[in-house]
Order: sequence, then structure tokens, then C-alpha cells
Amino acid sequence: MTAMSNLSSDVTELIFSYLPIPTLIRASTVCKLWHSIISSSTFSQLSTQSQKYPWFFLYGIHNTSSNFNQSFAFDPVSNLWFRLPSPTFPSQSSSFLGVDGFFLITAPFFTFSPILKRHLHSTSPLRFSRINPLVGVFDSGSSSPPSFIVVGGVRFIGNLVDIEDRLAVEIYNPNSDSWLLCPPLPADFRSGNSSQSLSSALFKRRFYVFGIYSCFISSFDLHTHLWSEVQTLRPPGVVFSFLISCMDRLVLAGICNGPLGSSFNLWKIEEATMEFSEIAIMPHDLLYGLFDGDEEDKFASLKCVGLGNLIYVFNEEYHKKYPACICEISSEDGKCRWRKVPQLPSPVNKFHKVVSFSSTVSLHSILQSEGGGDVAPLQPMFD
Repeated sequence: MTAMSNLSSDVTELIFSYLPIPTLIRASTVCKLWHSIISSSTFSQLSTQSQKYPWFFLYGIHNTSSNFNQSFAFDPVSNLWFRLPSPTFPSQSSSFLGVDGFFLITAPFFTFSPILKRHLHSTSPLRFSRINPLVGVFDSGSSSPPSFIVVGGVRFIGNLVDIEDRLAVEIYNPNSDSWLLCPPLPADFRSGNSSQSLSSALFKRRFYVFGIYSCFISSFDLHTHLWSEVQTLRPPGVVFSFLISCMDRLVLAGICNGPLGSSFNLWKIEEATMEFSEIAIMPHDLLYGLFDGDEEDKFASLKCVGLGNLIYVFNEEYHKKYPACICEISSEDGKCRWRKVPQLPSPVNKFHKVVSFSSTVSLHSILQSEGGGDVAPLQPMFD
């Protein structure tokens, strides 16, 4: 048997490219050669695990004591949960959210930080400070600051929430540190213009907004800064659903009532026509394994996030420590494969709010951050 030390750097690099991120982090501490290989920019381009398999992030916020806040991340390749250092949450939890690569605070000031890091970066103030908006990130790279689009949400006037004001869309230009005002969300969404009743997806330079219960859909063109005509996207029997950007397609995911009872379905959406076709149904045992009992409204606590080729479905209630499952959509044959996410190992606190999102994780940025003391090491969790 050939020892690893006798292999060429190219072969060693190829072997490493098949390993999950947590294993690579540990391997990078073995010797200088391995650290040099794993931390190189060429290896980051070769290792596609993080881009193909986005992680699932859960941030738990406790309203009365920040000591009970907790942060977790799930790596689908190693099938492990990791405890993260909790960021400094704002006193107004409705202004905290996460998008691909970043977590953000939208009020009273707009601040952001790359995931896994501890330092917040402030932008110039939003023209309309708001809570519970939809936020998308685009044109972000390793050497350039990100651009953000902020849509909807509600704002406070004094101590009162102004639910009537259709807040303008704002787009952040990192080069000038300024916000561009654009047309607000169409009036059809007036009855529910916050992230509590809307989902969003950034797909092919368009920011899609979808009504979780209303099923209204419209998209904002990042080039022309105009909204498309509002349409209704409601497959037969759907109760509520979420819009997700997956690889080369838009996917609608949600609870559907049919002749055999309730099911969790996935539909592929043709963005040009808004026509839909069913691509998968979650296995019955997985769906009902997310709940205790048989209450009528049990599905109301279901949430869904996704990115790349993965869709995460989870129960945001505490009773079973936020159980979840994954659907992987094959890039080769389009088939969907479901599996259960391991239970979050104890201790897990009870939270007043759970912020969830899916994000790619860069091995290169993790190694840079750990080396600079900017982030605490990932801590795998075991029961």
C-alpha cells in the first residue's frame, strides 16, 4: 500500500477534492504540505463540494436573554451538524436574516457579515429602514464586496408599524456605498409584503417574489429595474408553498391536499410561461416524521429553504429539536432523492424565532478566517 506521503502533489490534491469540508479542515493541520495544497486557490476551484452541496443554517433567537441564542450549520456531505459562534443579534429580531453567503441586520442600520465570521460591516443607511424584508445578494465574489437588493418589509413610525406603505425597492452599490431607489413591490402584494408571507428567489438576474399563501408571483429585472406583470402560480390543491432557485430551474415546494391526504410536493417552474410540472413528492414517513401528534394545523410550522441542488424542509417548532429532511435534485437525470437530516445533538435551547437559510460555504475563506483568528473553529456536534 502506497503511503500518502509518497504520492505526488497532483494525486494528493485529487484525493482531497473528494473529501467534505470538515475533513479538509482537519487535514490542513496535519503538515505544511497538506495545508499548502488545501489552502491554495487552485484547490478551491477543484473542490466543488461546497458549491454543489450548500449547507443548511439555523440561527435561534431568544427574546429575553441573548445567552440562550444558538447557531448551527449542517453539512450534507459529512452529514454532521456544527455549532457556530453566535453573531451579535439585534434587539429587534425581525431585522435579522440570512441569505447565500451572508447574514444581515436591516434595522435600524443595514449591516452584513460573511457567514462564519464575527465582524459586521455597515453600509450607508437605507432610505427606508425596515424589518422583515426580502433580501437578495448578487455580484459577490472573493475579491469584491456584494450588492444587495432589499424588497418589501414594514417600517415603524414612532412605535407603530406602517402596514400601508409600499416601500421602494432599494439596491446597494458597494462601489459608491449608496442605495438606489426603484419601484416598490406591485400593489397586489399589499396585504402581505414582508418575509413572513413572501418567499423569494434570485434566478437569471431576476429577483422573484412569491406569495406563500396568495400564490401571486412577480419578478424584478436587475438590469431594467422594472417589475413583471403579477401572475398567479397555484398548482391544484396547494395550501402554501415556497419558491426556490435550484441550479438551472425554479422550483415550487409546498403542502398540497389531494385525494389521499396531505403531501409535500415539488414542481418545476418554466420561468417564461409560469407553467408547472410535478417532479417529486416527499415520502409519507419523512413528512409525518417531522411532527408529533395529528393536529389539524401541524403543517403550519413547516418551512423550506434551498440552493444549488438541495432543498431543505424542516419544522421550526421546538418539540423535536427542529427536525428536517433534504431533497437532492440530480444534475444528471433530474431525479429527486429524499433523506432525513440527523437530529440536532443536545443541548438545544427553545427559541422565540428561528432564522434559516441555505448557503454555499467556501473552504478557502474558512481557512483564511481561522488562520487570522476571525472566526471560531467549526465544532462538530455529537450525541
